[in-house]
Amino acid sequence: MDLSTTYLGLSLKNPLIPAASPISRDLDTAKRLEDSGAAALVMYSLFEEQVRHEGQELDHFLDFGSESYAESLNFLPEPDEFCNLEAQEYIKHLSSLKRSLDIPIIASLNGVSNGGWIRYAQRMEEAGADAIELNIYYAPTEIDLTPQDLERRYFEDLKTVKRSVKIPVSMKLGPFFTSFGNLAKRLSEEGADGLVLFNRFFGPDIDIENLELLHTMKLSSTFENRLPLRWMAILYGNVKASLAASGGIHSALDVLKMVMAGADVTMMASALLRNGATHIATVLNDMQQWMEENDYESIEQMKGSLSCRAVADPSDYGRTNYMRSLQSYL
Repeated sequence: MDLSTTYLGLSLKNPLIPAASPISRDLDTAKRLEDSGAAALVMYSLFEEQVRHEGQELDHFLDFGSESYAESLNFLPEPDEFCNLEAQEYIKHLSSLKRSLDIPIIASLNGVSNGGWIRYAQRMEEAGADAIELNIYYAPTEIDLTPQDLERRYFEDLKTVKRSVKIPVSMKLGPFFTSFGNLAKRLSEEGADGLVLFNRFFGPDIDIENLELLHTMKLSSTFENRLPLRWMAILYGNVKASLAASGGIHSALDVLKMVMAGADVTMMASALLRNGATHIATVLNDMQQWMEENDYESIEQMKGSLSCRAVADPSDYGRTNYMRSLQSYL
């Protein structure tokens, strides 16, 4: 079976990529992911808050007490001469992954503001990243923020990063936009090399006994892939950017469905955190077996075969699907 595909201009041996998650923090685990068949690896994210917090903390301690003695002003260099500690560790780990693995490494930037955190894209490129996944994780809580202002942040950050690096840049997006299809199309036209659908938004829970907020995360379920599946099918053939499905990818059937809908690759996190790195080998073996039993020779042969453009009734990906789903309730 030919499982090869192309994503962000990178030739990959199959469409299965570990998504950004803590699993990439350990070098030995990353090696096991590669040995199990991972086609590429998305690193855990470098968060804007980490960059800003450590910079502010360093600035505080360098300035603390400096007014006490005039000569103390010359004891330490200016904060700008320091490399942020978290970012430094991230770049160091990125370099280690590049030296140790043969598969492409995709760095991940996660933030919301037009700040200095974006400049780390260039450092990622210099460290050897094959691409950058730009994750603008913004939950708009300001009720005066307009949709236009919100979308403008995405375009500004994309343009800033594209100007600073030569490697491919993908955008990992959430689904909560007034017109997601239009946003995806315009991001592609503005230079996004890939679109990753979707980011998971983690909201707080409430402890009614102790009257406090709880911050917990549950791993995804297969059912969550319905949303990216729908948009893969809608966007396939309508945007130039590569398409990556993320969220609810657990089994070979999940991967195959996404490819048939139009995905170039799928990204897996929860299933790997739950089952370990070798789960990739299981999924790939199951994919090959299914393809053989159903007379498929390649991933390219099935890609987009059940997209909105290919099915007999495209409205099944729209409102008709809603009505039929209600009627099929058991």
